[in-house]
Amino acid sequence: MQVKSKKKYAQEFKDQVVALLDLGKSPGEVAQDMEISKDLVYFWRRKAAQLPQRGSEGAGAVGDQAVTDELRELRGRLADLQLENDILKKAAVILGTKPQSKSGR
Repeated sequence: MQVKSKKKYAQEFKDQVVALLDLGKSPGEVAQDMEISKDLVYFWRRKAAQLPQRGSEGAGAVGDQAVTDELRELRGRLADLQLENDILKKAAVILGTKPQSKSGR
């Protein structure tokens, strides 16, 4: 059985694909012209749209670099803690124990 290796594309190539989409070409046309899958075109477009919103390294970052980096880190930590909390609540239901109330009683 032959293992299919993942092809890596240069960032410049990805930027060209996104630029073609910005010029009004359809994702199908771009995929066919660049000889890549349509899924890659959609993925790269979505990723390029999100980049300016990510911390101090994006073009859309406003304010002090340290503050934006800290905010990004804290938001990630908050998401992790909320996920952990949800898992613990589900485990408590499965094990038949009652989750503690917010007042701690």
